[in-house]
Amino acid sequence: MGKEVQPKPKVNVSSYIHFFLNYRNKCKEQQPNSYFGFKEFSRKCSEKWRSISKHEKAKYEALAKLDKARYQEEMMNYVGKRRKRKKRDPQAPRRPPSSFLLFCQDHYTQLKRENPTWSVVQVAKATGKMWSTTSEAEKQPYEQRAAILRAKYFEELEAYRSQCRARKNLQRLARAQRKTSLTK
Repeated sequence: MGKEVQPKPKVNVSSYIHFFLNYRNKCKEQQPNSYFGFKEFSRKCSEKWRSISKHEKAKYEALAKLDKARYQEEMMNYVGKRRKRKKRDPQAPRRPPSSFLLFCQDHYTQLKRENPTWSVVQVAKATGKMWSTTSEAEKQPYEQRAAILRAKYFEELEAYRSQCRARKNLQRLARAQRKTSLTK
């Protein structure tokens, strides 16, 4: 038989959640016929949590530590499905840069030359500020370049998709021919 699929272990719960569940059970025992809305009850519970002593909170923190240890142990033994990331087709066209990215490419070397000690993050922040203070007229060439690149990208994408469709059709035909040759 095949492998049995193991259910994923339940995530560990915080000390507040342990308190919340305990407090809810106590309230149900004391007032079995009354109903509290979640919003109302959670507000009441959080007020109670703030008012309890550190000694009482320590009990719930100990429960949370035990639960965390349980979870970590179960996760070490857990063998579940791993999601495989879909690999990008190297022949697929790459998305074009936006007008802002084109602006950044033009100004990066200049800013780096002026400020050689800056990190990439600092340069990116500076170009972001420059972009936000740039007028619409100065942004226009970048937006035009981006539009041209975007149009080119969509043409390439359509050609790529039609190529993929043709390849799939050929594969279907080949499979169909193999099936018919096997049945003869």
